Amino acid sequence: HVQLVESGGGSVQVGGSLTLSCVASGDTIGRYCMGWFRQIPDREREGVAGIESDGSTSYADSVKGRFSVSQDDAKNTLYLQMNSLQPEDTAMYYCAGENPCYELRMTTADFGYWGQGTQVTVS
Repeated sequence: HVQLVESGGGSVQVGGSLTLSCVASGDTIGRYCMGWFRQIPDREREGVAGIESDGSTSYADSVKGRFSVSQDDAKNTLYLQMNSLQPEDTAMYYCAGENPCYELRMTTADFGYWGQGTQVTVS
């Protein structure tokens, strides 16, 4: 089973940028659907961006044009480049994976492997 560890969160000013990383171990994520989710207290975890094994990507409308998901199979690492950050992007960000994955669906029920999260604060 894959283990996922996120890093790269922090505090940033409005309009700033951050890059989140998710290092995987125990399996090769190249065969997985991978995704980034975020959650604020008392709200459901929401899908932000995802990527399939063929490189196809999917984004929530709220982040389209500002966030970019990618992965480096050689490093077994998933990334989320976040630009033009806004206060509403403040949340705990989670990396998630699923294998087998026949279709990328950005819901929490469609991912079985999760990291511990990294906090992003925009002010």
